[in-house]
Amino acid sequence: MNRELLITFYLIIFRIVFNLFQFFPIRKKTTMIASLGHNIRFTAEALEKHTDESIIILKTKRCQLEFRSTDRRTIIPFNANHPFDWLRSIYHLATSHVIFADNYYGILAVTNFRHRVRVVQLWHAAGAIKKFGLQDPSNKYRSKKAIARFQKVYQRFTDVVIGSEKMASIFKRSFHISDNRLRRTGIPRTDFFYQTDHIRQVKNELQHSIGYDQTKKIILYAPTFRNMPKADVQLNIKQLYDHLKHGYLLFLSIHPSEQITATNRYPDFVFDVSHFSMNHILTITEILITDYSSIPFEFAFFQRPMIFFAYDLEDYKQERGMWQEYENLVPGPIVKTTEAIIHLIRANRFNLNHMPDFHKEWNTYSDGHASNRLIKTIYHL
Repeated sequence: MNRELLITFYLIIFRIVFNLFQFFPIRKKTTMIASLGHNIRFTAEALEKHTDESIIILKTKRCQLEFRSTDRRTIIPFNANHPFDWLRSIYHLATSHVIFADNYYGILAVTNFRHRVRVVQLWHAAGAIKKFGLQDPSNKYRSKKAIARFQKVYQRFTDVVIGSEKMASIFKRSFHISDNRLRRTGIPRTDFFYQTDHIRQVKNELQHSIGYDQTKKIILYAPTFRNMPKADVQLNIKQLYDHLKHGYLLFLSIHPSEQITATNRYPDFVFDVSHFSMNHILTITEILITDYSSIPFEFAFFQRPMIFFAYDLEDYKQERGMWQEYENLVPGPIVKTTEAIIHLIRANRFNLNHMPDFHKEWNTYSDGHASNRLIKTIYHL
């Protein structure tokens, strides 16, 4: 049975169960579907502060973030392999008056919510380099049925949270939605970057957990996920070690499907931080190396150097598509070799003069009060 048939079968079952639960009355509660989780966490905390809502957090298999249960907050694994929890999850989706989601969820294609139920898309990134949604070039290889399902999901959103007018334009094109569905409240999880005491606590916790040398500067390499089985990390870690080991440490945030072959060879230089919160790791990062990821939009809060290791730029443009010319978008030098990275770092040739404009352009509404503003907007407080 091919993947499309499996998806169709699953959604048919989901729709039947969802429709049965719609015979139950809507309750004063909010259900949140968590994939990455950080936007959900900040939103839940603000909701508890401003209302007496009951909160249900449906934690998908992908979500690695731990949530704290409270008297008003229930955490449920959202997984068909656990039938009882799966049924509970659908019940809460069918009987809540507000739904928050932090990613694309195919189940929304078959959840015909009742009148006045709000479905709020938090998304998981403050900005975008590569195209997604209905603008994704790979859609040309998908079936008409799959594209129709995508459209149903996107039209289910009554509210889409944005942090800038740049993302407003991107969401309108990616989801084919009108401007009146956009909520210019800022990205909830970016509130963290304004919480001085919390950042100080996080730094202490990272030092204790990782045990790195605090006298050295941290370089973070965080490439985008390329969806290739067992793809090798293209960065030449040996060269970095040979040239930078005395003054720097290399942190790697790599998708599990990609190989890290040098971690054990350089235990005092290379640290795998893939399982840590990226927002937390950014607080101790001095130089970011990335490519087409959305991480630069968050790292811009710190106004620190970035290097864009785009060794496959032309192929990636063809395969994934980009919202604008890469060279005009990224706030740092573009390189294609490890040697060029080393040269930049040793020469300290970074021009940060344009960084404030980049930050303002992409994080316009993310001013440290996004979570509270979102709750007041959605719940009419």
